[in-house]
Amino acid sequence: MKYNIPRIVLAAPQSSSGKTTIVTGILRALRNKKMQVQPYKIGPDYIDPSYHALAAGRAGHNLDTWLVAEEKIDELFIKTSHTADISIIEGVMGLYDGGKNGISSTAQLAKKLQAPVILVINCRSMGDSAAALALGFKTYDKDINFAGVILNCLGSDTHEQMIREAMEKISIPVLGAVRRDNAMQMPERHLGLTPAGEKDTEEKISYIAEKIAQQIDLAELLAVAQTASRLEIAADIAAEKIVKTVKIAVARDKAFSFYYEASLAVLEKYGAEIEFFSPLDDENLPECDAIILGGGFPELFVNELSANKLMLQSLQRAAANNMPIYAECGGFMYLMQEIIDFDGKVWPMAGIIPARAVMQQKLQTVGYVTAKALKANILLDTAENIRGHEFHFSVQEEPANDFPWAFIFTKNRNNAQYKAGYCYKNILASYLHMHFLGAPKSAEHFVNKAKEYKRTK
Repeated sequence: MKYNIPRIVLAAPQSSSGKTTIVTGILRALRNKKMQVQPYKIGPDYIDPSYHALAAGRAGHNLDTWLVAEEKIDELFIKTSHTADISIIEGVMGLYDGGKNGISSTAQLAKKLQAPVILVINCRSMGDSAAALALGFKTYDKDINFAGVILNCLGSDTHEQMIREAMEKISIPVLGAVRRDNAMQMPERHLGLTPAGEKDTEEKISYIAEKIAQQIDLAELLAVAQTASRLEIAADIAAEKIVKTVKIAVARDKAFSFYYEASLAVLEKYGAEIEFFSPLDDENLPECDAIILGGGFPELFVNELSANKLMLQSLQRAAANNMPIYAECGGFMYLMQEIIDFDGKVWPMAGIIPARAVMQQKLQTVGYVTAKALKANILLDTAENIRGHEFHFSVQEEPANDFPWAFIFTKNRNNAQYKAGYCYKNILASYLHMHFLGAPKSAEHFVNKAKEYKRTK
């Protein structure tokens, strides 16, 4: 069946061009016009979609062809966008940047989704060179539907007019011209932007939307989005009726917030009921048959996490009872004996994994990896693979020579290999972030493990 889905991709020449700020402003500005706006983020980033969701009033979704097979990307996009008036897709890094061979680049996804591309250019300290830059990006790949530019970080009316005239000479439309404004800047921390919901984010988004509505031609933006061709999908997008057979407790609060909504939905498809809990605020786990501890910023809440002894004891009992526990990155750190913070202070954690996480001043690892299971676990059989990505400032220190490693990681970029993670009985934890939509067999396997545990209770 074919679907008419107005859509655009907001790309940039490089990171820190202002894409997220401008996309967030556009989302809220269109929502203020009573439009249903569906946001997306290309790549694995967790934080940008949290701003998107708050601005649009709809859950944001990630589009990543390393984490999720291309045919599933089509299905995800159409299922989540066909009820919206317009879909706004924020790119990742520069337009042509991605994994090895351009995998999951903004250009790859724009072509796949047949979406017009609008380039956001940080024009600080540039005049006519902005036009040369735009022309280079337009002609680098003729298969890109290059629809125009948004000029960002302009210093004055004269600065704007200079660049508009240069763009007119090469017939590149200017859809917006945004002035420099420190009040529009998003708060940042060591993993990038601060997650939405903190630091008066709602007021910030309202302010940004007001400025964007004044400086970007939203009517022209909508007109460009409506030129996108119809998309076709063979799969049935109707909601399925599912009988919930097990309950999975998922940690979600300020310390643990890195989840893909579409990934959790796959668990629900296989019969799981998702119940969220807070390792920061709750004293006990909810009644459940399995646990997921996602990534986030536990290193910023070590005092509160360490002080919540009742929750740590509840996790320890669950592990001792052989409940399936899956942990990623921040959740992995939380299950360790200790976290050593940026100042070198030691904070006791759950003590389930015989290792400690030591925070470093510099980013330790970033990029796509393939994880090969060294032994059968709650997601995979021995030697099976799963794709994911790493992004962390901590390092794992394990004291034992016989540490029960979970995976061999292979980097997508250079094929470097190394042991990673922890696997013992029904516990699986590592720095890997994965997406169950790209690994449905693992989702089914995990739910089945929860069913097995439920039968022993």
